[in-house]
Amino acid sequence: MMSKRTGGGRLVAFLAASAVLTSGCVGSVDAGELPGLYRSKETGGEVRLGSDGTFSATGVATGIVPGRADFRGRWEFVDSPSSRDFVHLAIEDGGLGRIGGVQLYPSGRASVEFHADPDGPPSLVLTKVTTP
Repeated sequence: MMSKRTGGGRLVAFLAASAVLTSGCVGSVDAGELPGLYRSKETGGEVRLGSDGTFSATGVATGIVPGRADFRGRWEFVDSPSSRDFVHLAIEDGGLGRIGGVQLYPSGRASVEFHADPDGPPSLVLTKVTTP
């Protein structure tokens, strides 16, 4: 009887450790690593996050408005305690009409995503471009 409890305890410990490791893979984003150029392999659209807090987007289909747009402004990383972390793009100039801002979601260490529907799949995935 003692060995059954020990085995069960090991299973619980294993499951708890797995949950912690899995949540860590999805989790935290280092805002200092976000600046750089991100590009869509499918569309060629780009978003550049500057280390000075500015951004520019070229040929980007956000899924929020029809077609592709160019826009620019300021960006800020939001470390949200109640939902998924995101990058708020405050639009100061460009082709999104009356929309004053959009959210860009970090996905792993080297990509970001636009989501037209927060509960749906990404409408556009951009991968960080490394320069030699």
